[in-house]
Amino acid sequence: MGSASAAYVYYQAKSSIDKTYSAAQGAKTAKVSSTKPISILLMGTDTGALGRTYKGRTDTMIVVTINPKTNKTTMVSIPRDTLAKISATSSNSSSTQKINAAYTVGGATTAMKTVESLLNIPINYYVTINMGGLEKVVNAIGGIDVNVPFSWSDSHTHMSFKKGKAHLNGKQALAFARMRYEDPNGDYGRQKRQQQVIQQIVKKVTKSGNVSMYRKLLSLLSNNMKTNLSFSDMVSLAENDKSATKSVKKYTLQGVGAYINEESYQVPTTKELQKMSNTLRKSLGLSSETLSNYNTSENKLNTANGFDWSGDNPDYTLYDSTSTTSDSTSDTGTTTAGGGTATMQPGY
Repeated sequence: MGSASAAYVYYQAKSSIDKTYSAAQGAKTAKVSSTKPISILLMGTDTGALGRTYKGRTDTMIVVTINPKTNKTTMVSIPRDTLAKISATSSNSSSTQKINAAYTVGGATTAMKTVESLLNIPINYYVTINMGGLEKVVNAIGGIDVNVPFSWSDSHTHMSFKKGKAHLNGKQALAFARMRYEDPNGDYGRQKRQQQVIQQIVKKVTKSGNVSMYRKLLSLLSNNMKTNLSFSDMVSLAENDKSATKSVKKYTLQGVGAYINEESYQVPTTKELQKMSNTLRKSLGLSSETLSNYNTSENKLNTANGFDWSGDNPDYTLYDSTSTTSDSTSDTGTTTAGGGTATMQPGY
């Protein structure tokens, strides 16, 4: 009876996860094992809650590397407004935009290729989850414990948080992870809170052996998540890489505030890009390589022409004549993105 019950639970779990599978064209997949490090691009879309049903943008982008040899996990958050060359796929053309437009332009495949080019790293897998999914997951595991960095009242959700330790339900966790206007560090402060939420979710899920909770989680995720991790990949992660999730190093790709065609961007320096590239490549067991991409080329030209890297939102020039920029991440209106039209909805 025990074996039959276990087989039934396994079948249910596999059926739920199979619904989330969506391949990424040209992804450099690596077999999940007890010896090889892997990289995963985590993306959170601004849909699935607050009445939003459109495709959305990835206002959360975190590169996660898991190394079973060193038993270490590395997380690098990429700000939503980071200047990036959106990598072309068979269905779109290259364009220069804020990096959170990559998913809107060409889905997970384009987002992965764009991050690979920006940081010179292979991205093996992706996981995309919407706001509604995050809220349901936190509720399903009985809430999470976090450290609130400062007290605030959210002008959008009208929820209040007090500095110190707090136990959050799904709705509170979503508000905690999304707020940026009341944070003195803006989107950078939000990224740290998002990393904290993800780490606490993983910590609680891996610590628990509650089969019924796993089943509930998988059922919820089947409607709120997409990934190119197969069910067997997930089983291997749970079996082989559990120890690595106990040691997590968290970073953020820092940018310099600048205006491009009167739109606000975050432009990372070449030194910062190189630093994050080295960090991620090391975590994947790869040797460092000197970055040479669109961003480093534009940085060099701007520096040569007197760009003030220490200034207060100076104007940054795109010298590549083939580049096209658009405010693809504006809160309202319709904008051109990578040769296609993307309709954006109100957000925060």
